[in-house]
Amino acid sequence: MKKVLVYGILLFVVVILGYYFLPEKKLNTSKKIDKILVVKHKRELTVFSKGEALKTYKISLGGVPVGKKEFEGDKKTPEGIYTINDRNPNSDYHLNLAVSYPNQSDSLHAKQFGKSPGGEIKIHGLPNGYGFIGKFQRFQDWTLGCIALTNSEIEELFYNVPMGTEIEIVP
Repeated sequence: MKKVLVYGILLFVVVILGYYFLPEKKLNTSKKIDKILVVKHKRELTVFSKGEALKTYKISLGGVPVGKKEFEGDKKTPEGIYTINDRNPNSDYHLNLAVSYPNQSDSLHAKQFGKSPGGEIKIHGLPNGYGFIGKFQRFQDWTLGCIALTNSEIEELFYNVPMGTEIEIVP
């Protein structure tokens, strides 16, 4: 019985270490990214060039991932069509791309309830100094409404997503 337990633990450790250390496919940077699609229920972000999917990333979302962002502080990730409208190499997280949330519709919705729609929605890496978490960040939705990737993944996007790129976020 002890041998079975020991082998089970060793297998678990090997699987976890394999998950963490196995390299993933790199982004094909020879093609220009012209669209980003985030499918929240799948926890996936896919980048496209002329309708061709170039790469799909596993992501983490806001701490309350179900439903459309309505108000500042609701920990939801927005849903809708936006653009990438800024990039910041010096944020509290390892690089970030800004999403143009809120749009006019988002602002009007929040205003009906006398609340702020919030803002500062980003695609970003891990908090500075926590890059060692790597792929394990995917195990839980932990942001305040942003879309999180590993540091190496945000580096791929940060340097290859043009300003003005459309980002569609769907449930």
